[in-house]
Amino acid sequence: MSIINVLIADDHKIVRSGLSMLISEHPKINVVGTASDGMEAYNKCTELNPDIILMDLNMPPGDNGLIATKRIKESFPHMKVLILTMHDEREYIFRVLHSGASGYLLKSAEVNDLINAIQTVSRGEAYLYPKATTFLIEDYMNRAAKDEENDICLLSAREQEVLSYLAKGYSNKEISELLYVSVKTVEAHKANIMQKLKLQTRPELVKYAFKNGLLDFV
Repeated sequence: MSIINVLIADDHKIVRSGLSMLISEHPKINVVGTASDGMEAYNKCTELNPDIILMDLNMPPGDNGLIATKRIKESFPHMKVLILTMHDEREYIFRVLHSGASGYLLKSAEVNDLINAIQTVSRGEAYLYPKATTFLIEDYMNRAAKDEENDICLLSAREQEVLSYLAKGYSNKEISELLYVSVKTVEAHKANIMQKLKLQTRPELVKYAFKNGLLDFV
């Protein structure tokens, strides 16, 4: 592994000094400089060309960590930003990732976690502390659930009825007799359901109906 050049941006001098001492003890990590606010961090990127910027979020006066991260990623897309902060609230995590940062680590983390985060980000991978990962998974699951609810809204009442019968194993002919419609009408409803829900097979229909409570629809 080649040497990883790191720039530390934090408005507290003692934090910058402490981080520099800790990180520099690793033989493959080199601290090329420090900055006391976002503007200085941006300028140091031009001057020092670091591989990774270890960025604090709150750095008054001057640009804060989020603004600085966005500016750096716009001007130096090859540079990686690793946020090191005391904030572990959900809203900060999503704002940080949206700004273009590659990682998010709490200041309460162990030194080994910090070294691991720097190495992970330097490989082009993302690094998140466990709680942040949980937030992302929960957000994904919530979005997926909402998407499925929206899919259900695409189906008419009759299509949901047909889907329920199909999922329960009824044939097209049996459904046509139950609903007093032609087999061709049932087939048309089935085709529309498959298209709207972007499904390909009957087992997929059954799984979808089960997940969305349509087995008890009729």
